[in-house]
Amino acid sequence: MRADSGDGHPVLTVEDLTVVYEVETPVTAVKEASFTLAAGEILGLAGESGCGKTTLAYAINRLHKPPARIASGRISFHDRDGEDIDLLGLDEKRLRAFRWSQLSMVFQGAMNALNPVLNIRAQLEDVLIEHDPGLSRAERRARAADVLRRVGVDPLRLVSYPHELSGGMRQRVMIAMAMILQPQVMIMDEPTTALDVVVQRDILREIVRLRDELGFAVIFITHDLPLLLEISDRIAVMLRGEIIELGTADEVYRNPRHDYTRRLLGSFPSLSGSRGSFIRTGVEEEA
Repeated sequence: MRADSGDGHPVLTVEDLTVVYEVETPVTAVKEASFTLAAGEILGLAGESGCGKTTLAYAINRLHKPPARIASGRISFHDRDGEDIDLLGLDEKRLRAFRWSQLSMVFQGAMNALNPVLNIRAQLEDVLIEHDPGLSRAERRARAADVLRRVGVDPLRLVSYPHELSGGMRQRVMIAMAMILQPQVMIMDEPTTALDVVVQRDILREIVRLRDELGFAVIFITHDLPLLLEISDRIAVMLRGEIIELGTADEVYRNPRHDYTRRLLGSFPSLSGSRGSFIRTGVEEEA
């Protein structure tokens, strides 16, 4: 399923990013995280629950609220027009315009976040009304139908309400909402966790296909390292708030440098293989 990344020029750079929760005893949830995301690349972010993956994603999008605080570091977005944007320096107005149009996010459990009293068309068009108010009603409807079609949902479903869709279809709608403004980067936080394995596979194929077709980069967050081995160009492994390993999918799989990565790989046995083996790209291999 994994495909080659884009042309290699950087689209997002994170340098020494530290996030602290200012509670009674301050907690450093992310510690000096650094990585560069290339245009068209799928970067997998793996680690156990509580290791800081979602905190890092929220920091990149500047979605934290107190007691969370970005204590240090830099986040730079490299626009397709050649402009370097300091995300931590944007004021609230510029930040609102930046989100979704350049950098969007599919949140964990997002398929349950759709407004139950609005149909799918209204929710997709709401993003366009906010970020591209110059579009006519006909243009908004055409864009909503097109983006829904791209994620594999019949545009006839635009008049449906969330409760009339399956979990997989609701998740596809959330992905459509995240890409409707054609951002350069999409952050996906556990986008398939609540779905059965067949639907998971279908949605993963759609994500890779859309990346190949539209050229956006993806930060894909999950605790499921074997899944990332299938779809990612590179993988970052987090432990206790730190990125302890970063390399290509093949490097992480065949020659993990950190003992935690090796243990993470070994924690996903196959159903039929010997202990210590797991399944990668549908083929059993020894870890």
